[in-house]
Amino acid sequence: KDIMEASTSFKQDLLLREYGRNVQDLVNYITKLEDRSERTRQSQLLINLMAKLNPQLRDTQDYQQKLWNHLFVMSGSTLDVDAPYPLNAMEYLNDKPQKMEYPLDTPKYKHYGKNVELLVQRGMEAEDEKEREAAIISIGKLMKTLYRSYNKENITDDVILGDIREISNGKLDMDLSYIESNNLFESNIKQQDNNSYQQRSQNQSNNNARNKKSNRSSNPRNK
Repeated sequence: KDIMEASTSFKQDLLLREYGRNVQDLVNYITKLEDRSERTRQSQLLINLMAKLNPQLRDTQDYQQKLWNHLFVMSGSTLDVDAPYPLNAMEYLNDKPQKMEYPLDTPKYKHYGKNVELLVQRGMEAEDEKEREAAIISIGKLMKTLYRSYNKENITDDVILGDIREISNGKLDMDLSYIESNNLFESNIKQQDNNSYQQRSQNQSNNNARNKKSNRSSNPRNK
């Protein structure tokens, strides 16, 4: 009996964390209502709220009955209502966790990840040539960023383009010289930083030139 009570208390703590203190307070409020029909009505409203807070249950069989069992456990097995299912705390306490499905296929390039392969697949489905080029550029930028994050080093555009060709079985391709000359695989942030740096350098050069000219003009020897 002590083991059963300890297990019930443990499950109540788990449900409290899952639904939150506000739901537990509502359960406590409902159990204190004297009118049975009102308890039933309020319980159904609370079940609807619990379904929204725990949407993953909808993928399980008889999820409505599980919600009612959760409510029953949270009431300390004291809830007395006209429920659409027989209320049974033991059914919930003996529930086994669902098996988790793990992906069986691993990406060919771990530093890019599976999502890049999916993006390449979407790019291959584009019929318009401009859309395919836009897809290659976007994927190339992402791949370059992911590679730098994974390996902490740079990678050249020809390697990136080669990987895109291989993943797409040669269906996605662009002119490498055009990519390199326009820095198409560089992120927009880096391009903006480069542009800002170049602009600051140009402004500094102009300021230095003006200062030198001003100094020569004010020097008495130049008069």
